[in-house]
Amino acid sequence: MSAPNSAAPPQTTGPMQKREARLAFSMLAPTFLIIFLIVLGPLLANFWISVKPVELGDLRAPTLLVNERVRGKPQAAGDPVTLQYRLRNSSQDYSIFEVSFTDTLPADFKPTAWPEACSVDGARLSCTLGDIPGKWRERLDIEGMAGAAFAEYRSQSKDTEPVYTGEADNVLTNLDFTLDNFRRIFDADEFWSVLRVSFYYTVFGTAGALVLGLFAAQLLNTSFKGRGFLRGLFLFPYVSPVIAVAFTWLVLLDPFSGTVNALLTKMGVVSEPINFFGQRAIEFSLFGLPLEFPLALSTVIAFEAWRYFPLSFLFILARMQSISSDMYEAAEMDGATPLQQFWWISLPQLLGILSVLFLLRFIWTFNKFDDIFLLTGGNAGTRTLTVDVYEQGFALSNLGAGAAVAVVVFVVLVTFATLFIKFSTKEEGL
Repeated sequence: MSAPNSAAPPQTTGPMQKREARLAFSMLAPTFLIIFLIVLGPLLANFWISVKPVELGDLRAPTLLVNERVRGKPQAAGDPVTLQYRLRNSSQDYSIFEVSFTDTLPADFKPTAWPEACSVDGARLSCTLGDIPGKWRERLDIEGMAGAAFAEYRSQSKDTEPVYTGEADNVLTNLDFTLDNFRRIFDADEFWSVLRVSFYYTVFGTAGALVLGLFAAQLLNTSFKGRGFLRGLFLFPYVSPVIAVAFTWLVLLDPFSGTVNALLTKMGVVSEPINFFGQRAIEFSLFGLPLEFPLALSTVIAFEAWRYFPLSFLFILARMQSISSDMYEAAEMDGATPLQQFWWISLPQLLGILSVLFLLRFIWTFNKFDDIFLLTGGNAGTRTLTVDVYEQGFALSNLGAGAAVAVVVFVVLVTFATLFIKFSTKEEGL
């Protein structure tokens, strides 16, 4: 007797299942489109701008700017008067090709002379200017005589505006690409210093927030009177407006009128006030070796850890309360100390949530801009890549270089997240 065939028969997709699949995809299509527009759209636009030599002045395509004014003060019919057109190319670098413009002359104005590039047909003025380069400026004078109704034209707004035609190459939409933006930022000596500061700020800011959150969760995991009030109080740094808490830190640590410096000076800890946010480093010696402590950057890191530890605190506390109390009771019966219970029971159970929190906080801190900008403006050795994006794109008006720095930030974070997820240990069940 032959053994029964245990292989499962091949499954076929019927017409009904195909129609249901198509219906499901059509219903999900709007969601996919929204995700693409919200997430991938700006990301792709940033990559596009990073390979373009685009500045703030290039956001709009070059255009012909026409300003019309009247020269002369005719008092009676037949008095001479001049219509003056001031023309210029809005772009400093890019040309406009095959430019011409037309305008309707004022009523009761009789032109007598005009430039060779222009022609007059009744009340219609047409001018052919050809190709105009960047920074181009020109003035066209249409001389004539005023009629009886011309004074009324001068006192009223114009009914028509000059209309121009021309073709211009828009640097944002053409197919000319360059890697000069990346060469510019990589060749700059300050880029690698900014990159090191970014990693220093991110790693220590993230670790500080996790350590404070872990300590706070361990403190409030046990039951005692007033625990609920303290849990709510610990959320204050995270829910407060960043501009309010940043201003508070600036006031407290001010070298001239700050409370912290006043206390340190009165207690004799320091001989003179310390500029926590304005001094790059403090020099000291350890075992005869001269060392530097990055003061401003460390103060910003302390602010980062203080402001964002409540998020870690909430997640870690929730995970702690899900651990069975039987494990702690058994360990206590075996004579384990509280520190041993934390090291051998709590910490292994928290590795999963700590891993996720470290990944999220690393990404958020690496992208953080407002904290540093409000506290130091990126000065005193606190300039990170996100501050550099702002400096390149808006302070220096080079959007292409700013977008290139943003691409570097994206590549660094994607690389870190990929390696972290691949090599990090995962908690069982996650």
